[in-house]
Amino acid sequence: MATGKKKELTPKQTEELLRTLKERFEKHMNRHTDLQWSKVQARLETNTGKLWSLNEMERTGGEPDVVGFDKNAGEYIFYDCSVETPTGRRSLCYDRDGLESRKEFKPVNSAIDLASEMGIELLTEEQYRYLHKLGKFDTKTSSWLKTPADIRKLDGSIFGDFRFGTVFIYHNGPQSYYAGRGFRGSLRI
Repeated sequence: MATGKKKELTPKQTEELLRTLKERFEKHMNRHTDLQWSKVQARLETNTGKLWSLNEMERTGGEPDVVGFDKNAGEYIFYDCSVETPTGRRSLCYDRDGLESRKEFKPVNSAIDLASEMGIELLTEEQYRYLHKLGKFDTKTSSWLKTPADIRKLDGSIFGDFRFGTVFIYHNGPQSYYAGRGFRGSLRI
């Protein structure tokens, strides 16, 4: 994302995104039983900044979808629901410190920085495990996860994938990056 880029969609972009989100919502009702698209759409239409972030999730291959509603906060919860980790967010170190520690072959960005630019959060381990209750994801790829501070303080970072019918959570150095590892985000609206 270029610095100074406007974080708003044109009316045409908004219409296209809402249509895409509605189609995905209706196709995957198991992800959001008891929720109605009309209420989700009404919330989206009054939160243009968040709509921009959803569009970034979509643009980078995340296929965002509603996975829940937080009654206490009154917010809809979106996760990236692409079958594999989003293609437009791969080959990234975990965070800025990891990126800067690389002496050569640096990737273009880090997962934490790109998520921040997009206005989203990396999935936590708990959220990642919840996502897998809704389907099979990352069967050929892996996704960086929000690393707990105590692990990050020791120069570690975590990622997950789904193999052999099981969600696995692993560790790696934050400077690591792979063509098959990206990150999945969440957004509350």
